[in-house]
Amino acid sequence: MDKRLLTILRCPVTHKGLSVAGRDTLARVNAAIESGGISNRDGTVLSEPLDEVLITDDEKLLYPVNNGIPVLLEGESISLEQVD
Repeated sequence: MDKRLLTILRCPVTHKGLSVAGRDTLARVNAAIESGGISNRDGTVLSEPLDEVLITDDEKLLYPVNNGIPVLLEGESISLEQVD
C-alpha cells in the first residue's frame, strides 16, 4: 500500500487515520473468520480469509483491501471487538 495514499485516507465512520494492520492482527482476524465468528457492519458473515486490512488509529475498525484497493465502505467495516 502506497504510504502517500495512507496519509490522506480516513475511516468513513470515525474519520480516524488508517494504517496497514500488522501480521499478528491479520492472523487473529483470519483465525476468527475461519471459526465463523466475524461479520462486517452490514451483518454479512465473512467466510474467506483476508490478504490485507487497514486498521483505524484507535484500533477499533478494520477495512478489507481487495487486490490492493481499500474498500472504505461503512458496511464493509469490521469491528475488531469481534476478534478479542
